Amino acid sequence: MSPLGILRRHRVAALLGAALIISPVIVSFAQSANSTGVSKIVATTQTPVAGITAPNGSFAPIVAADKPAVVTVTTIMKAQPAGADDGMPLGNSPFDQYFRQFFGDQGMPAPQTPPQQAQRAEALGSGFIVSADGTIVTNNHVVDGASSIKVTLDDGTELPAKLVGRDAKNDLAVLKIKSDKPLPTIKWGDSDRLMTGDQVLAIGNPFGIGTTVTAGIVSARGRDLHSGPFDDFIQIDAPINHGNSGGPLVDVNGNVVGINTAIYSPNGGSVGVGFAIPSDQAQKVVAKLMKDGSIQYGYLGVEIQSVTPDVASAIGLDHSGGALVSKVNDSSPAASAGVEAGDVITGFAGQDVKDPKDLSRAVADVAPGAKETLDVWRKGKAMQISVNVGQNSDDVKTASAGESNAPSAEQGSRAPAIGLGLMDITPDIRQEMNLAENEHGAVVARVNPDKAAAAAGIQLGDVIVAVNQAPVKSARQVTQAITQASKSGRKSVLLLVERDGSQIYVAVPFANG
Repeated sequence: MSPLGILRRHRVAALLGAALIISPVIVSFAQSANSTGVSKIVATTQTPVAGITAPNGSFAPIVAADKPAVVTVTTIMKAQPAGADDGMPLGNSPFDQYFRQFFGDQGMPAPQTPPQQAQRAEALGSGFIVSADGTIVTNNHVVDGASSIKVTLDDGTELPAKLVGRDAKNDLAVLKIKSDKPLPTIKWGDSDRLMTGDQVLAIGNPFGIGTTVTAGIVSARGRDLHSGPFDDFIQIDAPINHGNSGGPLVDVNGNVVGINTAIYSPNGGSVGVGFAIPSDQAQKVVAKLMKDGSIQYGYLGVEIQSVTPDVASAIGLDHSGGALVSKVNDSSPAASAGVEAGDVITGFAGQDVKDPKDLSRAVADVAPGAKETLDVWRKGKAMQISVNVGQNSDDVKTASAGESNAPSAEQGSRAPAIGLGLMDITPDIRQEMNLAENEHGAVVARVNPDKAAAAAGIQLGDVIVAVNQAPVKSARQVTQAITQASKSGRKSVLLLVERDGSQIYVAVPFANG
């Protein structure tokens, strides 16, 4: 099961987040209130990591060198009115869904304020100083929505901080403080050299109790939490908790190899599954934020999906790599360049595209206005298309990988072998399903659960608009096209399906029919 599937199955949060404090009742997530209103520390049990050894028997030299450069980041924000989202202040982080899940089950006492009255709230996170002039790196979600930011140094000095820039897609932010004394710094390391099993230390301020160091190993590389186009997380088993967000992950040389960002947790605490942004990725983003304060991302304007072996067979492609275009957005750079739904993008800017994530990352990394070449497989032929990359915005996806109920029917056209009952789009069906006047095809009225179409993911209410990349206008045309495909000797048929305003390709194998 994918990491996202695990998260959904257990209804837990991936995002670590800052330790939140809601006033007037000031209670951090490391605390719970007793009946008298006096807060107390909640006792937790950490399972020690077996087999961890330190160079020369101790991590103390590393901690002594790095700990002074680790800071606590306190943000002041205007919380939502009491009663909205459990009274928890939430920003526009791409991880908000995990904030809601993670913080919703903690049993935190609700602030006793009148309904709809705004509250003052504080959020605690971590960060680290990367230059002696006071430049600090932290997570975007730590400072998102903040009206003011304060940094507490390791020696207890509190200083106001200015937000230099932030990037939600990478979940990184850069702050700046001014000090009348030299500031300690921590060096960037090389995350690309990290290997599974390497020892690492996580430093931060969990629950606001003070700077804390935990040890562990790199559990895995390249984890994708489906939070954005740049997901390439380092998975670690070093315990990290609320408030560790933005703190450094360091190697045995004391250099930063990651920024602690997220955890998988079924119970609200660390269970040894944490995630950090690789330093090689973060260092480039930080440099851009220090220079410009923000980052512009390239935009292509297509919805894409994976090319499975069944899809490849249906379109005559001899391998299952690339990104299948399921929809081209109107007036987008892709539309202007002539990209079509059904194209398989196998290369971008001279680099191979192995899957949709490859294309999303490659396009996002290109500066808007650049002219690049797409390698495309279209209807059995390889070709190249020149495209002028556009500029992405927060509400437009670079290249996104993308149940309605249909009326029942006594009669309908039955597609051969794959287990579908189809209906034409009548005026009544068009109105009931809120379909556009120019939308044609066939509505899926029945799906045999024991046949191939159900196994492939076809659902009641789907509208089949094309078969093997050829548009269809009726149930009869769909049936005829599937029949023709079955006689052609191919192992599967490729259906273009309209579902809830989006289009996706679904390859249905004949062998399972």
